Amino acid sequence: MRILLQRVSKAEVRIRPNDLEAGSRVSGRIQSGYLLLVGFTHTDTDAELRWMADKIVGLRLFADTNGKLNHDLAESAGELLVVSQFTLYADVRKGKRPSFVDAARPETAITLYNQFVMLLRQHEIVVHTGEFGATMDVELVNDGPVTIWLEREAVSASA
Repeated sequence: MRILLQRVSKAEVRIRPNDLEAGSRVSGRIQSGYLLLVGFTHTDTDAELRWMADKIVGLRLFADTNGKLNHDLAESAGELLVVSQFTLYADVRKGKRPSFVDAARPETAITLYNQFVMLLRQHEIVVHTGEFGATMDVELVNDGPVTIWLEREAVSASA
C-alpha cells in the first residue's frame, strides 16, 4: 500500500463528466487536513489497511503554539480527503511507458479502498473521498509544504 500524504489548507476533488453529463461535480472538499493519494497492490490485506489508517490519524504534522509539529488531525480539527491513485504503483524502469502490473486490479482495489475509508472513519475523523475509478480533477493548497510518502508492504507468513 502506498500513500502520498499532503498537508493542505484546503483541497477539492471534482469528477469529470462523461459524454452524457453536463459538467464536473464536486465529490469531496476539505479545509485544513490531509489529502491522501492512495494506491493498492495485489498483496495488500486488512493488516496493511489498519496499520496505515492508524499511522495517518496518529501523525503529528500540525504545529503547537511553539511551532513544533506536535498535533495530530483530531487535535487540529483536521479532515481527510482520500483519492484512489493506482498510478502510485507505476514502474518506469524500462521503456517510456509506465507499467502498472504491481497495482491491484480494479475489482480488488475498490474493496480495499472502501475498507480503508471505513477504517479512517472509525477514528471519528471527517473523511471525504473522490470517486473510485473516475477521472478526477484534484485542486489543493499544500500547507507548509508538508508532503510525506508512506509505504507498507504485506508481511509474509514466513517473516
